[in-house]
Amino acid sequence: MPEQQIAQDAVHRFLAGDCAAAALGVTVSHVAPGEVTAHMTVGDAMVNGHGSAHGSVLFALADIAFAMACNSHGYLAIGRSCQIEYLAPAFPGQAITATAVERSVVGRGAIYDVAVTRDADGLLLAELRANSRQLADRPA
Repeated sequence: MPEQQIAQDAVHRFLAGDCAAAALGVTVSHVAPGEVTAHMTVGDAMVNGHGSAHGSVLFALADIAFAMACNSHGYLAIGRSCQIEYLAPAFPGQAITATAVERSVVGRGAIYDVAVTRDADGLLLAELRANSRQLADRPA
């Protein structure tokens, strides 16, 4: 099976079983081996006491995109570690996008970069650097 088809099938299966992504209204517009672009719109229930979506909401979208990207090769993989930098908040009604890109693969480990941006103006809201670990040589 071609790698692109494997990636699309793996991400489709992952997204179909991800209750958090469904609850947040996450959709996917781009899938390739080691790459995923995911979207969501910030809802009123996602804001903090300052009326903005910051830490956990931005992290959730970045983590979902990362998880789909690291499983896009068709093998069961999990996140090992990550570091996130929060740069700006989003607000209710704003559409945001997380773009996850594989940067390096060594053995069963891989490094991914995820950028979370605001769709209206492309403002960078957060950057995540994450490490994954492939657990098994079997389909995810």
